[in-house]
Amino acid sequence: MLRRILTSFLTAVLLAASALTVTVATAGTASADGCYTWNRTLKQGASGADVTQLQIRVAGYPGTGNVLAIDGSYGPATAAAVKRFQSAYGLAADGIAGPNTFSKIYALQNNDCSPANFAFSELNRCNSTWAGGRVSAAQAKENAKRTMWKLQALRHALGDKSIRITSGFRSATCNANVGGSPNSRHMYGHAADLGVSPHSLCTLAKAARNHGFNTILGPGYPDHNDHVHLDHKSGRTWSAPNCGI
Repeated sequence: MLRRILTSFLTAVLLAASALTVTVATAGTASADGCYTWNRTLKQGASGADVTQLQIRVAGYPGTGNVLAIDGSYGPATAAAVKRFQSAYGLAADGIAGPNTFSKIYALQNNDCSPANFAFSELNRCNSTWAGGRVSAAQAKENAKRTMWKLQALRHALGDKSIRITSGFRSATCNANVGGSPNSRHMYGHAADLGVSPHSLCTLAKAARNHGFNTILGPGYPDHNDHVHLDHKSGRTWSAPNCGI
């Protein structure tokens, strides 16, 4: 009887030790996700593809008038964007991307890597292939994904109410058919036109200044009284005179 009790006790101790070992080994490692899984905590000084993937998802939090470089290098600007993202979602804002930050990102993204409240189909009503623009189909779709993550940040900042996209990617043919500019950024996949939704056009244009868009064109700018155009080409062009921009 004593031997049986001792054996049971030792078995329980070994099982507990094994569980502790697993817990320690996996601490700081995020759960698997259908789109992308981060396997390490990221902070200033880190670099690599996992930093790039993080930057895409926090690019909508660069600070007013700023644009976060998607360069795979975790510098002060990335840390600041992570802090703003964390603060926006009620997390400890330390600028270090760990399990809690990644868990929130996982909750916000779909398995195709689009953010929770936007779909690739909203950014492409031209064709199903993303072909025919000024960049490859793959690049156009990637650019659209980056735009959507900025729009997700804009949506959250405006109370998580819907945002209506009236135009996204256009092939050269689609762009010509709607009378778009010959150099339209829509043909690169990283432009989005927003229409009136629960928010006025001026509300959208003003708020977009905080979320990483270099181009904001809205009411008062020629041919933009019925929508707000956003893109993230290099060089800032903000003009929505009727909105005070």
